[in-house]
Parts: sequence; structure tokens; C-alpha cells
Amino acid sequence: MSENRIGRQTPTNSFIIPYKKSLGKQAIDLYNQSKRKAMEWQEIQMMDIMAVDDNGQWLHMKYGYSIPRRNGKSEILIMRELWGLIYGKERIMHTAHRTTTSTASYEKLKKALDQIGYTEVKRPVKGKAYEKSYTAKSQQGLETVRILDKNVFDPQNDEDGGIVYFRTRSGKGGLGEGFDLLIIDEAQDYTEEQESALQYTVTSSSNPQTIMCGTPPTAVSAGTVSQALREECLTGEAESSGWAEWSVSDMSDVNDRDIWYETNPSLGLTLKERSVASENKKNEIDFNIQRFGLWLSYNQKSEISEDEWDNLQVKELPEFRGSLFVGIKYGHDGKNVAMSIAVKTKESKPRVFIETIGCKPIKKGNDWILDFIKNSYVRKVVIDGQNGQQLLIDELKDADIDVTIITPTVKEIINANATFQKSLFSCSICHNGQPSLKQSASNCVKRAIGSNGGFGYKSAKEGIEISILDSAILALWQCSKKKKKVANQRILY
Repeated sequence: MSENRIGRQTPTNSFIIPYKKSLGKQAIDLYNQSKRKAMEWQEIQMMDIMAVDDNGQWLHMKYGYSIPRRNGKSEILIMRELWGLIYGKERIMHTAHRTTTSTASYEKLKKALDQIGYTEVKRPVKGKAYEKSYTAKSQQGLETVRILDKNVFDPQNDEDGGIVYFRTRSGKGGLGEGFDLLIIDEAQDYTEEQESALQYTVTSSSNPQTIMCGTPPTAVSAGTVSQALREECLTGEAESSGWAEWSVSDMSDVNDRDIWYETNPSLGLTLKERSVASENKKNEIDFNIQRFGLWLSYNQKSEISEDEWDNLQVKELPEFRGSLFVGIKYGHDGKNVAMSIAVKTKESKPRVFIETIGCKPIKKGNDWILDFIKNSYVRKVVIDGQNGQQLLIDELKDADIDVTIITPTVKEIINANATFQKSLFSCSICHNGQPSLKQSASNCVKRAIGSNGGFGYKSAKEGIEISILDSAILALWQCSKKKKKVANQRILY
């Protein structure tokens, strides 16, 4: 363990409008009255978020920040809400993707109020004046915290004191309501539909602000709004907006402890090094996203929707022409091997028909593969995957099976995937609705290959066998290749 070492306190990437004045110090001091203590990086964020102009207006009407998990990103929201309740007397809407998250935030805010000397009033009396008090509505998914400080309580009027509503987001939530501060927790799941329902709820405020916080999107994230804000800020195109993140720019070594400290500001403080060391690092992409803050340059939702795949299905098998092309993919995890075929169709506008022959555990051997190739009119066989590639090549030779064998290079794998994508867009492939191939194709996301923008595919969900799709892509690649024209030779005597 690294003694006395702490994570980087300043963002690795940010865009902040220059300012001379901030109300952040008030929020920090208020928060520090509780049993909590703001860390340096949290103080910096509060000063940036609450920067104001000469007229006291928020410089950052929108502010987003992205930090790897378990670093305490929600504590910044508590600081901002405490200030909004007590000093700003703001109407605040705090939204989250999950009900459990919004409820947890409600409980944290209540606890912070208790610790700074506020008292919860269970049944406030109409017309009675209260001091340093609050009411709390605890119905799950509809929680509310309202300050009663020096106000005569009126259950029909929530305009005279700060109030926070905690809600789970939907495409309709917030319509018709007005707020001064809109908080988007779990911003990686904030969708355009939700934004269209919520963004106008703060426009009637005399000094509106929207704060988004979360992590980079993963394979199960549905949101695109925070990514758009990030891109606008970091490219200098955003107006009245700010952004901060702790991140790596490329896929990085999950065991590099220097990167742990570079991307986790609370490491060595509230987040322990041994905790990070114990985290599962088998899924390197997920670890890079969740712990290193990696923003992938492509959408992690399935690259191919079920509807897109279904549109390529034929109602009845077309006539085929020419020989079969076989693609064989040994999975990266060493468990399964998949085999698919591709063949051209006899149509006015020819397409390539693809189908998976099988996907079986590698430990069961290659006999089923050899039998199919031997007894079918196969022209070329593409074999990829170090877990069994050479063994199959040797077995094909030993069995005297006369086919052309291709072992693709990385560059050729990239070309194969590009061919597949182009074929999807042009609808020049078709299939018979095979369930296993559909499952693999409609649950895939891109993965980077090489350093020049090449890509392949990986499973978007646990338990989906991506080697099925990979094998079909390999077969398609060879079937789609145009024959080289051989020039007519003239032989002179």
C-alpha cells in the first residue's frame, strides 16, 4: 500500500469559465458543520459550480462532472442542496435514474441537516413559526425536504422556504412545474426524451442552474445528453456551461496503480487502495470505464437493433449460387468455437446469405467442424483465434481435406468487420432468422482494434456468445471479396 499518497485533486480534463467570485465557500462551510469534511477536489468543484458574475448570476447555467465510482460525487450535490435550501431558498428538483438512488440521496440530505443543527418536524402546525427546522416526506420515489427556518408554516405554500423534491426520471416527469435548480444524478442514463421533459422546468427561474453528475456510459447506459454536454464543453462550443472529469483518454492497464491515483481523487482518503486492488478486473473495458473514467468514442448500446436484424430476414430461402465460405472463430475466453457459412444468392440484386452451423465447447474437439467441411461444397475456410487455430489447421491437413485455409491478420479482421458494417447499411446480407445468430448480433457493441480507428465487436451482455457473430463476419468477408480479374494472355510463337 502507498502510504500518505492521495488521488489527483484537480480534474484530468475540464472546461471552466474564468471567474472572480464564487458562492462555493458558503456551501463548503455549511457542509463542514456536519460530521463530514469536504476534500480538496470537492471544494474546487463547489467553487467552480457556484461561480457567479457581477450580478450574482450563475456563470455555469449547466455544469457536468464525471468521476469514477465510490469517490463521493454525491457529496457535492449535498453541498449544493444545503446552500440552496438555507441560503438560496431555492426550489430544487433532484432526479435519478433509479428510485433507490433518489431515496438514498434524500436520506443523505436529511442526515446532513440533522448534523448541522436542524430539527425535523414530523407534524408542523399551520400558522406556527419555526426556526432551524425542516419537514420531510418519505414516500419512496416522491420524497421531499422543506426548510421551515423562520417561516410561518403554510402547507399550501412552498414558496417561502427552500425545498427539494426527489424523483425518479421519466419522459413526463417535471412537466408543468418550475424550479431554480435541476439536478441530474446518474447522468449517464439521462436520455433526450427525459431532457425534453425536464430542461424547461428551470427556464422560468430568475437564476436557473442544471447540474449533471455520473460516470461515463457503459454497455447498459441509455443516456446521450451528458456525453453531448461533455463534447460541447471540451470542444469549446458550449455557452454558459462547465465540465470536469477524472479520466484516461485510452484503454489503460488495469493494474497500473499510478493510473488509479490519477483518476480517483478520493483514493487514499475515503477510498482505500486495497479496495481498488480487490475489485474484479477481468472485464478490462468495464474497469476502464468505471474506475478510470474512460469515455469510449462509440455508443455502447447494441450496434444492431432487433428490428434492424429482423429486416434482413428472408421469408423463404433464396436460391444459392457458387460454393460455401466458412468462418470459424475460437472465443477469446477459450470456452467455445463457432462456425458459420456465407453464400451468394441467385437474385436480381444478389445478396450474401449467412447462417451459423454450430457453436460448441472447444473441449469437445473439432470433429463436427471437419465433418461439415468435408461433406459440403466449401471453397475457403477462415480460421481465427489462438485457442484452437493451429490445431484445426493441422487436423484439416491430416484429414486430406482440400480447401483454401485463411488465417487473417489484424488488418484483415478490421477489414472484415468494416465489410460487415457496410453490408448492414446497404442491406446486402440476409439470413433465415436463426435465434442464436440474432441473439449475438442484436446484443453486440463495438470494441477498438489497433490504433487507427479499427473496430471489432464484443458482447453487450453477459452470457451472449459473440464468437457466433464473429464467425459469420469472417465467412461474409471472404464471400464478399471480388475476384481479381486476370488479364488475357497472348502467346506468340
